[in-house]
Amino acid sequence: MTSTATSEKSKNKFEKFKAEKDGLAVKEELEHFAQIGWEAVDQTDLEQRLKWLGIFYRPVTPGKFMLRMRTPNGVLTSPQLQVLAEIVQRYGDDGSADITTRQNIQLRGVRLEDIPEIFSRLHEADMTSMQSGMDNVRNITGSPMAGLDAEELIDTRELTQKVQDMITNSGEGNPEFTNLPRKFNIAIEGGRDNSVHAEINDIALVPAYKDGELGFNILVGGFFSSKRCEAAIPLNAWVPPTEEAVVGICRAILEVYRDRGLRANRQKSRLMWLIESLGLDEFRKLVEEALGYSLKTAAPEDEIDWDKRDHIGIHAQKQPGKYYVGLNVPVGKLATDDLFDLVRLADVYGEGKIRFTVEQNLIIPHIDEGNLETFLSEPLLEKFSTNPAPLTRSLVSCTGATFCNFALVETKQRALATAQQLEAELNIPDGVRIHWTGCPNSCGQPQVADFGLMGTKARKDGQMVEAVDLFMGGKVGKDAQLGNRIQKSIPCEDLPDVLRQILIDEFGATPKEAA
Repeated sequence: MTSTATSEKSKNKFEKFKAEKDGLAVKEELEHFAQIGWEAVDQTDLEQRLKWLGIFYRPVTPGKFMLRMRTPNGVLTSPQLQVLAEIVQRYGDDGSADITTRQNIQLRGVRLEDIPEIFSRLHEADMTSMQSGMDNVRNITGSPMAGLDAEELIDTRELTQKVQDMITNSGEGNPEFTNLPRKFNIAIEGGRDNSVHAEINDIALVPAYKDGELGFNILVGGFFSSKRCEAAIPLNAWVPPTEEAVVGICRAILEVYRDRGLRANRQKSRLMWLIESLGLDEFRKLVEEALGYSLKTAAPEDEIDWDKRDHIGIHAQKQPGKYYVGLNVPVGKLATDDLFDLVRLADVYGEGKIRFTVEQNLIIPHIDEGNLETFLSEPLLEKFSTNPAPLTRSLVSCTGATFCNFALVETKQRALATAQQLEAELNIPDGVRIHWTGCPNSCGQPQVADFGLMGTKARKDGQMVEAVDLFMGGKVGKDAQLGNRIQKSIPCEDLPDVLRQILIDEFGATPKEAA
């Protein structure tokens, strides 16, 4: 079902092409597309509907597609990562992978003619890319230390998987939820440090005790867009940590959003706009009607009372004698050889598991204490450090103009180069989080960083040049808050000087002595 409140005349172009043909319908046409070639595919199918299957046409790399996977809770097995490595290996220098800010992985360089075979291999490996783009629910994030952390409250792995199964019909595609008004984010936090950035999700479940029973308080409406950014607000609801309750509340909210969400103006189609148009009490009432029962009111306080951890380095697990090691993957970039190396490390030293974090880093768990020294001597750890420099450690970047036609600036290479330049020039006492995003869509989440950098253009010396707007004040962990834009249109070539001075003035950095 979809809302009938939007008249045919007021429908935007996206609602019109969705009404003409559901995005999921192209699943049955993939063999045909593979045979005729990408250039012969209907333009709307090519540029829009394929996103419903996680296949992204990129005008800046014509013929080379991006494939966005679904990795609920950021967990993969080594056989699954092996399959992904073999997929991108086929494309030589064009093949690579990126870890995303939703604990997910995206494959680059993929050709449309190979998609049927790729999907067959993914199915055999129990993986899917279904409904990972456009007006669908994105990857379900959860605590990266689920099942490992002695201090965790709720193991989120099974819950994130069950929510994904509900939304995607266990990866086969689910027409019930392929026509939302806009994209949608869900996060389930099981620890104390807000590892999933609950405040920026449309639905966030955070641990809370209600009358002595552990469960989740529900937050709703958090989002970033090019025109507006809002932190999630309390629904004044609590649910127990059961599959029935967690899947039920996510389904009910999605149904209300699907059926009543605003569809005329895409800039006003995210969940928060609906909540504001209805009023929070009415929205909550509609969710209860969809559930078929009354929700308990929220617990007075949640259990998010730690500062945010980044999980980089060596950490003891709750399992005696076992350790997890967090590796810093600068701006989330993984070459084919890196993927195969990670498979080997997970198999040889761990128990064949790899985990991703929302900071675009990765974790290898279940390493025996006696194997740590040998593990730490592996050559890959020279590239993916367990003790990175302070700016590189917390660096996050979106795809940027190299692959994304929305981006106004190149981000990943520039982000890393800028961080390394400043690290070479300054003694920086504490970690400083720098997030880059290539355009106002905020995929790099600049609003949650100490320094948030959003791509734009500026005029310098009579020429248009790549530039950034500077955000500051974002805070993660307990008492999380979004940052604000404090300076506009800084030419990228001038940015190191601007950041250097702020690091000295406000973050206690000092210049290194010249050699």
